[in-house]
Amino acid sequence: MAKVRCFPPIADERARILILGSMPGRESLRANQYYAHPRNAFWPIMGEIAGAMPALPYEQRTLKLRAAGIALWDVLASCIRPGSLDADIAPDSIHPNDFAAFFEKHPHIERVYFNGTMAEHSFRKHVLPHLDHLPLQLERLPSTSPANASLRFEQKLEAWKTILEGERT
Repeated sequence: MAKVRCFPPIADERARILILGSMPGRESLRANQYYAHPRNAFWPIMGEIAGAMPALPYEQRTLKLRAAGIALWDVLASCIRPGSLDADIAPDSIHPNDFAAFFEKHPHIERVYFNGTMAEHSFRKHVLPHLDHLPLQLERLPSTSPANASLRFEQKLEAWKTILEGERT
């Protein structure tokens, strides 16, 4: 089984919101882009809530996220995982990213949203115990993965719209 590694974060000094996945899947790793699987709902959702439409070139989508104050990263820096499913991640191979350094560099982030259960579970287990001094609001959202077929796109979109609600007040 091969070790997989995450991408660098998409973030700048304006970031107020952090969206965390677990680890990029095969399509994303192959394309060197977050959420590159054509059936993943992430970019269609970001298109609706942040103007990062899937038809835009990847670089423009990431600029739209930054302009909306959204940072994007993964909880895991590396792991061993055959395939693309979070369920296949070897638990003893998990190495989290350096979130202490990330939050020091991005001090305006107060809200963290998890793209699915594995991202939340990994963050709470491997990262949060080392960040207890930070006042973070944590919320799990439904996975945008095509493997999460229990919800329709409209249901996922409705849940994800909550990330910008605090920005409009």
